[in-house]
Amino acid sequence: MSAAGEAPGLTVHSHPATAEMHAQDSESDSEEPAMEEAQARGSAAEIPVTSNGEDMKHMMTGGPTLKETRIVSSSYGNPSEGIIEAETYRGGLKNTQSGPVVITDEISKNIALEKLEQMKKWSISTYKCTRQVLSEKLGRGSKTVDLELESQIEILRETKRKYENLLRLARQMASQFYQVVQTQRQLGDAFGELSVKSPELHEEFGYNAETQKLLCKNGETLLGAINFFIASVNTLVNKTIEDTLIAVKQYENARIEYDAYRTDLEELNLGPRDAVTIPKIEQSQQQFQIHKEKFDKLRTSVSIKLKFLDENKIKVMHNQLLLFHNAVSAYFAGNQHQLEQVLKQFHIKLKAPGSDGPSWLEEQ
Repeated sequence: MSAAGEAPGLTVHSHPATAEMHAQDSESDSEEPAMEEAQARGSAAEIPVTSNGEDMKHMMTGGPTLKETRIVSSSYGNPSEGIIEAETYRGGLKNTQSGPVVITDEISKNIALEKLEQMKKWSISTYKCTRQVLSEKLGRGSKTVDLELESQIEILRETKRKYENLLRLARQMASQFYQVVQTQRQLGDAFGELSVKSPELHEEFGYNAETQKLLCKNGETLLGAINFFIASVNTLVNKTIEDTLIAVKQYENARIEYDAYRTDLEELNLGPRDAVTIPKIEQSQQQFQIHKEKFDKLRTSVSIKLKFLDENKIKVMHNQLLLFHNAVSAYFAGNQHQLEQVLKQFHIKLKAPGSDGPSWLEEQ
């Protein structure tokens, strides 16, 4: 296109090269307004505006049908000039929904309902048991009693109290005798030192030094036997008997629950039977049966444990009392050989002096 085509009626005379340059500039200037106008028409055609503005909102928010506009450029004068093509948008925005959303509200609700149900059952059971205990203390409620088993349990508790006192006295004796042994050792060292520094009393001081050292050695042997006795009785009292008493406590709790549900069932059976009370009676019967089986099971278990505990207690105490008697008798009789034989008989090994830290007796 020439400049004359843009402004008819004017004639421009110029050099051929100059005219050609002006023609190219005119074509460039004409394409820019045409491109801007085509973009404006394309944008207006791409985003239709309705009365409620829903289509505009959908396009602005970048929904799944968002399109990408692309202007197809071609040579000037092409019939397809100004046509805008639309393609599916493939980049820039990401779809955040990768799959179905998992709703955890239902799971949380089920967990909360289970905890609520457990709390409800615990509250009902606690109320019934508390009422049963109070009624027994006030003398208004009945109590299930196994006379033979109850007497065995009472004997066990009394035995535990007596053994705890025996254990306390044995520890006291060991602590005091340890101080005596330490004094004998120091006294023997003092006699030995004076035996060297006093020539006129050398033999007399020497005899006493040897006697005190021998007593100190035998005292350490006796202390080993006493400590072994204390350790064995402590295991019997604070582990074996205590474990049995824990089982007894569980049995007593089961007995209270059994009596509580038994009393509840008896009260329902004494009342009227209708459509409202019959389901309650059936439910109470089920709970009563459950606690009855638990009570019977624990009662049998406690009876067996008491039997084995009694056998074990007799065996342990027989050996420990024999050890204590023989060791004390040999020490005060001055029979060192017999004292050593007692330790070998019960497989007691003494620690070498200074081989270990202070014992619990030294720390007291």
